[in-house]
Amino acid sequence: MGKHDSLLKVSNLTRGFGSGETRLEVLKGVDFEIKSGELVALMGPSGSGKSTLLNIVGGLLEADGGSISMNDFRYGMDSPSKVVELRRKHIGWIFQDFHLLDHITALGNVAFSLDLSGFSAEESEKRATDSLKRTGIFDRAEHKPDELSGGQSQRVAIARAISGQKNLILADEPTGNLDLSSAEDILELFKELCHDKKNPISILMVTHDPHLASKADRMLLIKEGKVVASNVDTAWEDK
Repeated sequence: MGKHDSLLKVSNLTRGFGSGETRLEVLKGVDFEIKSGELVALMGPSGSGKSTLLNIVGGLLEADGGSISMNDFRYGMDSPSKVVELRRKHIGWIFQDFHLLDHITALGNVAFSLDLSGFSAEESEKRATDSLKRTGIFDRAEHKPDELSGGQSQRVAIARAISGQKNLILADEPTGNLDLSSAEDILELFKELCHDKKNPISILMVTHDPHLASKADRMLLIKEGKVVASNVDTAWEDK
């Protein structure tokens, strides 16, 4: 897949919560596309539906209407139980809290997620090692989470997210618990992973920080249930 190829296409996505007079329509027809190797920041006011959108794209929540296509998968209105294969093979998650297991090493945390995905122990360790090297944290492979800084912990979490050769990473406020310097380091790592010519990853990142969002290839702004702005025209300028 070349860098300009479409990886993800979201079409007319709708989602509401509640019923009757208390029903709240959160997404009112969201459309956007993400290309292979693209780092996209998703911004919007609190309550605008950013996390809801991320959960639907990630197959954790079903939409009321619309569709999503990614690789050979078409989904959106499917229940999470029907898109397990999509999540297992193609989508990785990164959160504000690192969600690392305290009692095992950085290498063990990444390998454990691969074990759960069905890889053999030997293959899990090999892939975990490769991912830690790719995220620049292999020198801390034998350290447990309480021996790591916030930035180091997030690098381990990123290694875990990409370790199964996932091609889309969904990041929900991934720098929310980091100081500015560590946050900028993580953004630089994201750009390296996306712009890797041999094995590009696409990242859709929710952030409330305009400074960090400005470092992405492109920004999407969600407001009143729709994507109202996308500076798509500048996405492929050489940086």
